[in-house]
Amino acid sequence: MTPPAPSSRGVAAAQRLPHGGRWRVRGRELALDHPIVVGILNVTPDSFSDGGHFVHADAAVEHGLRMVAEGADVIDIGGESTRPQGARPVSAAEEGQRVLPVIRELAARAPGVVLSIDTVKGDVAEAALDAGAHVVNDVSGFRLDRRMAQICATTKCGVVLMHSRGGVSDMATYEFAVYEQGVVEAIRGELETSLLVAREAGIDQAAIVLDPGIGFAKRSEHSLAALAGLPTLTALGHPVLVGVSRKRFIGELTNESDPAERIHGTTGANVAALLLGAQLFRVHDVRAARQSLDVAFAIRAMTLRGSM
Repeated sequence: MTPPAPSSRGVAAAQRLPHGGRWRVRGRELALDHPIVVGILNVTPDSFSDGGHFVHADAAVEHGLRMVAEGADVIDIGGESTRPQGARPVSAAEEGQRVLPVIRELAARAPGVVLSIDTVKGDVAEAALDAGAHVVNDVSGFRLDRRMAQICATTKCGVVLMHSRGGVSDMATYEFAVYEQGVVEAIRGELETSLLVAREAGIDQAAIVLDPGIGFAKRSEHSLAALAGLPTLTALGHPVLVGVSRKRFIGELTNESDPAERIHGTTGANVAALLLGAQLFRVHDVRAARQSLDVAFAIRAMTLRGSM
């Protein structure tokens, strides 16, 4: 499906932002004039929803190509799980062995697709960018490896800065889920710290996307508050990505214990996030996301035209 053109009001709003309605990703510009679907490709044995499904490079590449066929704009490849229970940090060497063959093959077979490396390690990011990645998705928001900011600046890659607390083994737990001054205010303040690191490193502001880190150091009520507070985060002047796919808060709301059965809840959260200003959506189920977000976007665009 070809997304409808945005209304003139939408274009004007985009032009007021530093990114001008486009995301710069290492020599490319990804137009943000439609919902951007980011397909999740976990090359891990222990991710919370699809761990072990794509540990072999051939299976991972085929799944990545399938997501592209289903409408993914970006493929986000990760080799280290941050699952809520029992996440085990891995070495840079092991992580690289998992992700680099997949990135190289996808870069060769789907050259028009933006590839993202999901890592908190500068060494892995550097190798992935050399292998053909265009984006670094750092779920620590530059907290865990300060080399990361300089690597991103030097390579002029796209950057996703996510809000989280703690390390790989505990950032998706409740250990740091305390927000005495309000969850949205805390997320905004901590993301501003990440933005300052990026700015000091010389990263192009048009290369940066922000992620509130749904489910990371957040109980269900915190994740819901973060989604409801998206307008406060979009006011920082950067595109916002949400990663709600199959998350624990959806399971609690729907009484669905199997992550793979949370597609409908994920769709509801994504559409709500779109209406509140999110522009990028990280998902396991690309086809469902592509169709639902395109329809919601078309209705919103028509509503804006009618109100002008």
